[in-house]
Amino acid sequence: MRPTLSIISPVYLGLHSVGSLVSRLESVLKANRCTYEIILVEDGSPDESWREIEKACATSPHVRGIRLSRNFGQHHAITAGLHAATGKWVTVMDCDLQDRPEEIPKLLAVAERGYDVVYARRANRQDSLAKRAGSWCFYRTLSFLTGEKHDPTVANFGVYSRRAIEAVRRLPESTRYFPSLVRWVGFSSVAVDVEHSERESGSSSYSLRRLVRLATDVILNNSDRPLRLVVKAGFAISLASFCFALLVIYRAIRGEYSVLGYASIMASIWLLGGLVIFILGLVGLYIGKVFEAAKNRPAYIVMESLNFPQ
Repeated sequence: MRPTLSIISPVYLGLHSVGSLVSRLESVLKANRCTYEIILVEDGSPDESWREIEKACATSPHVRGIRLSRNFGQHHAITAGLHAATGKWVTVMDCDLQDRPEEIPKLLAVAERGYDVVYARRANRQDSLAKRAGSWCFYRTLSFLTGEKHDPTVANFGVYSRRAIEAVRRLPESTRYFPSLVRWVGFSSVAVDVEHSERESGSSSYSLRRLVRLATDVILNNSDRPLRLVVKAGFAISLASFCFALLVIYRAIRGEYSVLGYASIMASIWLLGGLVIFILGLVGLYIGKVFEAAKNRPAYIVMESLNFPQ
């Protein structure tokens, strides 16, 4: 029988949080008298996270385990969970318990009023100032370059209907970013304020390098506006250069120049050379994304799974 709710949590460096996550989820969902399944997707974690998932699967028939063959990334792990989920409603949450299991009944109650997507809005984020500032910059840049408003207080946590998840599952993108995919498929949505907790243990697995790479992938995958901005910049520089050339010719005819300036020539060469290299690099990134999509490789590979019905 199909459960009411499927909870999907990608697990990376979750050795000290998986047990608490499962315990709190089961306590909340049993009290809510809700049929459920908990899908834990181990994303090539270097610690003993899979061992903890095995323990959870052995002690509860509601817990399912998926082990990926290597680290594919958080949003690819979420995709693996989406493909395995069978519930009428689906919740996606991180395993570090900053997303509070106790907030799920509130989100589910709102979803049952007729919404397909209920976002959990972290009204008071319990993150460091640096992380909040980085998140704000990322979402502002993403909003500008995609032409859509992205809320920095909303991440993966939320409740999603079966038809919304089915639509997301059909999207063939090789670059996966769950919030953007959900936003693209549409359907009725609402944001609900929830409490946000501090991380139980450890630190974020996202280094600055990984965050920059994720941001670049998301922007290139969701918008061609960078190319449009480059075209506009090129046109503006060409227009300015043409006007400057006319001025130079005019002043040369009047005999105002005895020797053309070395500094202005070098500055022009460096400026235009840098712009050309930047444009070629940007176009190369888009071509790289086309190449990646053309290979049509799977978003993830499952090495083993536990507690799934045969």
